[in-house]
Amino acid sequence: MPYIDSKISVKITDAQEKEIKRRLGEAIAILPGKSEAWLMVGFQPEYKLYFKGDNSKPLAFVDVSILGNEDPKGFEKMTGAICDIFNEVLGIAPDCVYVKYSAVKSWGWNGSNF
Repeated sequence: MPYIDSKISVKITDAQEKEIKRRLGEAIAILPGKSEAWLMVGFQPEYKLYFKGDNSKPLAFVDVSILGNEDPKGFEKMTGAICDIFNEVLGIAPDCVYVKYSAVKSWGWNGSNF
């Protein structure tokens, strides 16, 4: 039950959105037991972000929520993949990307909880 929400300070085209979604779908497999089959992805382009008091560079805040336990080693690899994706697709430098992870114990879907 992964969910990846991206707040992005720049406009993104439909093609860029689909490419990021596709690549996040591949990258989620870095985390044990996770796959694109259950991945939900959200985008908030043109989001007002400031980093170090400045908004002159493209920025991204990526929030990754998963059902289950934390995986620090997997999270480390996932952060690298996320930074690569946003850099290669949108030109957002890795030092302008924050990634937050949340391991959730309860997750609802289809009228009930896992």
